[in-house]
Amino acid sequence: MNNKDFRKTLSIVIPVYNEENTISLILERIKSAQISDIKFEIIIVNDASTDRSDKIIKDFINNNSDLSIKYYYHEVNKGKGCALHTGIANATGDFIIIQDADLEYDPQEYKYMLKPVIDGYADVVFSSRFMGSKPHRILFFWHTIGNKFLTFLSNMFTNLNLTDMESCYKLFRTDIIKQIKLEENRFGFEPEVTAKISRIPGIRIYEIGISYYGRTYEEGKKISWKDGFRAIYCILKYNLWKH
Repeated sequence: MNNKDFRKTLSIVIPVYNEENTISLILERIKSAQISDIKFEIIIVNDASTDRSDKIIKDFINNNSDLSIKYYYHEVNKGKGCALHTGIANATGDFIIIQDADLEYDPQEYKYMLKPVIDGYADVVFSSRFMGSKPHRILFFWHTIGNKFLTFLSNMFTNLNLTDMESCYKLFRTDIIKQIKLEENRFGFEPEVTAKISRIPGIRIYEIGISYYGRTYEEGKKISWKDGFRAIYCILKYNLWKH
């Protein structure tokens, strides 16, 4: 039997909603980020996009039959969290990482996220846009303050010392994330999963500094101040009432 049959698999869950300008680019970047001793399972969940995202995704799949790609389509828009639920439920890899369909995060850094888990030190790895020496695009002051406040509030309840609870890249051992009942359908996934992960006895959580190529609202950024208030609600809900 070829030694490659013993490789671990990373399931990459990509929620998509109206990302026609970037979805093919991020898929190409994932393709080019392949790691010799890790297999990729790409799981794309299209949350009822109304633009050309569906056609672009199907064209990519047809042109890349050598890649392991699963594609799911929601007939009704249900939110990013719901798309993640679909992706996680259908993942079969040893590890799962969340990858937004925009270009804010670099798939070349999967190897850094994987290392603490592969080496046997971590069960979950959070990324951070606020630590390390990698490049970070300078954008919105109040958005950064809001992110740091949400992380601070979350840390107060979870007793973790994360620097960036809201960052996209989160890598989980699949057996751990699949045992968690996730409820949030929209942008409450981050505080919910952080609260629930923190309560698992003996859980080993690490944090890695990553690059951040943020985009403006004109470039397609979707999260707003309303989602910040929802995040506060979720921090209180999933820490105080322990769903």
